[in-house]
Amino acid sequence: MLYKTQGIVLNYIKYRETSIIVRIYTESFGLTSYIVNGVRSKKARHKIAFFQPLTLLDMVVYHKKNTQLNRVSELKCLEPLMHLPTDIKKSSMAIFITEILIKSLKGEEENQALFHFLHQSILILENMPDNFQNFHLQFLLKLCGFLGFAPASAHEISTQLAAAGAKASISDEEENVIDLFIKEGYDNKIKINNRFRRAILYHVLAFYKIHIESFGEVKSMTILNEVLN
Repeated sequence: MLYKTQGIVLNYIKYRETSIIVRIYTESFGLTSYIVNGVRSKKARHKIAFFQPLTLLDMVVYHKKNTQLNRVSELKCLEPLMHLPTDIKKSSMAIFITEILIKSLKGEEENQALFHFLHQSILILENMPDNFQNFHLQFLLKLCGFLGFAPASAHEISTQLAAAGAKASISDEEENVIDLFIKEGYDNKIKINNRFRRAILYHVLAFYKIHIESFGEVKSMTILNEVLN
């Protein structure tokens, strides 16, 4: 049966000679994988650029519950992204966010509030002209609320990490900045240096690891830290 839904591209893998399997977080069905046929051929109806990280799509799809792979009937770009694919800092941040979402989102489950948060966050990052170096930290702390483990304060993060046996403790200065990230919107331009930013990211990812089973290492973090330096 055909359904209309919006979606956010996470990643894709090549499938056979000209097709791909793309993982998309959809408004109607949650995290779903789709086969898109012929997209890697010269005469492809759908361009491979549609499947870059965090691309926003408007789709008509075949969907059958409890099926590992579904198919796309029609798709178009919902809101073209001009800066995320071309600005190296923003594209690195997009890859990092995508990896976090792949590790955090599980199964087919509709969550419109989460979808709208992701949708709006992507557009905010796309349209921020500058001072977006802390965006990924704010995003992680806001995403916690939709994943079921929102911290009320930095002290709560510190307490939970200590109870889990974390090696590094959060300093008072770091707690103050984390509290601002929790309370303030993306438009708050909190100024910190890259060393401080890396330390906070380390603590926040450690917080994710104690709440999400098999979260593991975030491979894109190294590149992101380098381009934000």
